[in-house]
This record gives sequence, structure tokens and C-alpha cells, in this order.
Amino acid sequence: MQPLIDNARTFGQRPEEFARLAEGQSPQVLFITCSDSRVVPALITGARPGELFELRTAGNIVPAYATDRPCGEAATIEYAVEVLGVRDIVVCGHSHCGAIGALVRGDDLAAVPAVRDWLAHAADSPAADDPSDPTVAEAVQQHVLAQLLRLRSYPAVQRRLTDGRVRLRGWYYEVHTGGVREHRAATDTFEAL
Repeated sequence: MQPLIDNARTFGQRPEEFARLAEGQSPQVLFITCSDSRVVPALITGARPGELFELRTAGNIVPAYATDRPCGEAATIEYAVEVLGVRDIVVCGHSHCGAIGALVRGDDLAAVPAVRDWLAHAADSPAADDPSDPTVAEAVQQHVLAQLLRLRSYPAVQRRLTDGRVRLRGWYYEVHTGGVREHRAATDTFEAL
């Protein structure tokens, strides 16, 4: 923890670098990814402050759209699309994902009921040819595509897709190599950026 504290102390000693951020934000991308500490959107993309609007959830789950109960994820997506006017939405899954691995293996999550209940929001339990594969690559990629489909059901996203003001992108990040792949609809595969 101490290195983090030390950096935080010196971080604010360059106010001229951050003054323009007080004027507001206008990110072009909503980046939806896992809350896993190994996935750092700004590091992966090289984004500077103000360039990415982030939504991080365990397993990068986009819950089904519903108006009968408040949902922070839905509010974040709606705000990004309607207020900030993002042009792209990226759903980025990653290798070695604990959440997707637990779904693939059918882990007993009784000891972590909030996690169990959250993972129940995954569209479908992703499958893997080899459940013992620690990267769970195939399952994560299927899961990313399911979350993109979920996004299409959000009214704000649906409107912006219809009029061409937003694009959806599916990414897969390999934590063990740093490589990023994007889903290509033409081939239905994840290929290197």
C-alpha cells in the first residue's frame, strides 16, 4: 500500500496537467470491463484522464435492462450514451477471469452469496471445450458476445445503434501476454488488433 500512497502524494503536484479536466468530460468511449486488478483500461489503451468512461463489474457483466429497479450499471451506460454521447462501447473480457472460470466449472459459491447472485446476471453460463484451461479464453469470448447482445436491449444504445451514432466492440485481453483481440463479425473470430 505504501507505494500507492507515495504516488498519490506526488500525483497532485502537477496541477497544470489537470486544470482542463475541471471544465468537464467528453470521452468518446465507454469501456466496460472486469473489476479484476490485472485489467487496467488506461494502461491497455494508453488513454489519458478524460478519454475513457469506465464501467467495471465482476466478470464484465451487463445486466438485463429493467426499469423496475435501480441499477448502477444501467445508469452508467445510459449516461455515457445519452449525456456524454460516446461513439464507441467496448466490452472487454480477459483471460484467467475468476468470474467466468467459476461459471464454467460450476463452482460452489455458497460462501460468497453476493458473488453468486451477481454471476446469475450473466446472460448464459459460458461453455468451454476444456474447463481445466486456466485462461478460459473460449468461454470469456462467448461471454463478451453475450454482453454485447445485452447492450443492444438498452433503449439508449438501441436508438444510437439505429442512427449510427454508436458502435459496439468486443475485446479479449490476455493478461499473460498483454495482447488484445477484437471480435470480427465477418469471420466470427477474435483477431489481433
